[in-house]
Amino acid sequence: PLRAVEEAAAKISQDVSSGDLSRRVPIGNAATETGQLALAFNTMVDRIEESFGAQQESEAQARASEERMRRFVADASHELRTPLTTIRGFAELYRQGAATDVDGVMNRIEGEAQRMGVLVEDLLMLARLDQQRPLSMAPVDVLAVVTEAVQAARVTSPDWPIALEVDLAAGPPVVFGDATRLRQVLDNLLANAIRHSGEGARVMAGVRTPGDGTAVVTVVDTGVGMDTDTVQRVFERFYRADESRSRDAGGTGLGLAIVRSLVVAHGGTVAVESELGVGTTFTVTLPLGAQGT
Repeated sequence: PLRAVEEAAAKISQDVSSGDLSRRVPIGNAATETGQLALAFNTMVDRIEESFGAQQESEAQARASEERMRRFVADASHELRTPLTTIRGFAELYRQGAATDVDGVMNRIEGEAQRMGVLVEDLLMLARLDQQRPLSMAPVDVLAVVTEAVQAARVTSPDWPIALEVDLAAGPPVVFGDATRLRQVLDNLLANAIRHSGEGARVMAGVRTPGDGTAVVTVVDTGVGMDTDTVQRVFERFYRADESRSRDAGGTGLGLAIVRSLVVAHGGTVAVESELGVGTTFTVTLPLGAQGT
């Protein structure tokens, strides 16, 4: 019996060297010393397999993280290059004395600098979320957050009629979250709706508690809508369906990526439905509860 264990162990050693950790020593009678030896050997191989699997998973995650970081840095560099080039061009124009409208040149430089500032803040926000830094969690009245966001959007975008619909049949929409970051979610969704819905479109925010332990927030617009490819990619970082129009409107291409990251950090989900020529609906679902679980 001991020879059988020895032979099986030798085969397992060969398998381990090739990365195959599935083989085990036949235990036979576990009450015997040979059986106990086989059991101990198998336990050791189990632990090696677990460690090997964890190492492989960690390496795969590291490779994926490195690839995401490379792509992120490349995208960020590309986004920063545009305003930097504009600033450099106008500064050179002014230095050479060729600028006929100095105030206009200064305004363009200031505008591009502000755009860079917004982009850098968005990049820092995503970096913090990627590092899973803790949020300032406390009980939050979602209705109050949405109401404040709608009121602010009405002031900054008076040409857009922004409605608010409320259905709290299942009680108040109190969640355990970071009020500042949830407000950022609403600000980004409303700004996105206003920026991309088109002239004459209507925007509506909604809050409801459907009775399934969640608070549901919607932002709906009756604008131009999105095609299938855009819907599938709309939460990607730096993705823009219309590059030039988005930049001209002041978008960084990061707003919806931040929305998704913040919602996920709150244990929620965000989804989008859209139809060309009809409009778009973003739906944020958050778990109710005044305390974390």
